[in-house]
Amino acid sequence: MNLNKLGFDKWFSDNIDHSKLTNYQVARVTAVNKESFQIKSGEKDVFAEVTGKLLFDAGSPIDFPTVGDFVYAQFYDDDSFAIIHEIVPRKSILKRKTAGKKTDYQLIAANIDTAFIIQSFGADYNLRRLERYLVMVNEGNIEPVVLLSKSDLTTDMERNKKIADIKALMPNIQVVEFSSITDYGINKIKDMLMPAKTFCLLGSSGVGKTTLLNNLTNDYVFETNEIREKDGKGRHTTTRRQLISLENGAMIIDTPGMRELGNIAVSEGINETFNEIADLSEQCLYKNCSHTNEAGCAIQQALKDGVISEERYQNFARMSRETAYNEMSYFEKRKKDKNFGKLCKSVMQHKKNRK
Repeated sequence: MNLNKLGFDKWFSDNIDHSKLTNYQVARVTAVNKESFQIKSGEKDVFAEVTGKLLFDAGSPIDFPTVGDFVYAQFYDDDSFAIIHEIVPRKSILKRKTAGKKTDYQLIAANIDTAFIIQSFGADYNLRRLERYLVMVNEGNIEPVVLLSKSDLTTDMERNKKIADIKALMPNIQVVEFSSITDYGINKIKDMLMPAKTFCLLGSSGVGKTTLLNNLTNDYVFETNEIREKDGKGRHTTTRRQLISLENGAMIIDTPGMRELGNIAVSEGINETFNEIADLSEQCLYKNCSHTNEAGCAIQQALKDGVISEERYQNFARMSRETAYNEMSYFEKRKKDKNFGKLCKSVMQHKKNRK
């Protein structure tokens, strides 16, 4: 298998450091298992670990390899084991704030071409959550496509209404409805899976990601769980992220369901997702307008005129405040980590001078 089939296109060829190829091979990360990895440069997956230098120099989880990354690696023992030395520049990255109170990045996957954001026509359908996924995807420089699952469980009128609601907010986004029970829409999704391109499945537990993956691979080896009848929610089925090669040469990454979708420093993703609100902000009387109660605020005027909905504005404002707070907290953390690192180096230098 050559690297082109693994998605190594002209962008990577233009951005790679060709001088490193004297000592290293380029490989792609196909799975992450805590502190170990699986990588591929040929037909088989190879167990790999990172160098101590990469481990020591990493200042954040974003500095570690994730599934989908291309890396510089050395292979040993007849290509049965490898050491990862460095990450090749990323074309796109999917990341979020770690769950809970800790302010840091959690990497989900890298070098994705298209993200399938899945919601069901049932209890999971939620426009505000969809907007959060879109902010994450748009910030990562990834093309979003919305998939609406379980079309067999609702009426034509209900389906058309929900699709129209999405299109009213995001007119240019592609929306595909499907059913893994009746196979309705499955072929349309398969037609989008182009060879040598990388896709990922995003969505809450119970929306049908794993069942869809089984349909797309034509191989029912991925475990699925029943959803709870009382709220239509499911338990996590996928427990790790892995890159799966399909028969036609496309690649797809399944991801665990996400209960929290916090973001750090995603102003570009917010502006792209809420583009009509971002455009209105340029018309405000004051450049530092907070879009709350200032005179001459174009966004507040649009709210009064019914041009944008209160719910969409509130989600925009909430995510803008959230990302600003998380960004401030994150860089404060990095500053403390940097100062601590300087202290450690100073202590080590002092010990060295005393010898």
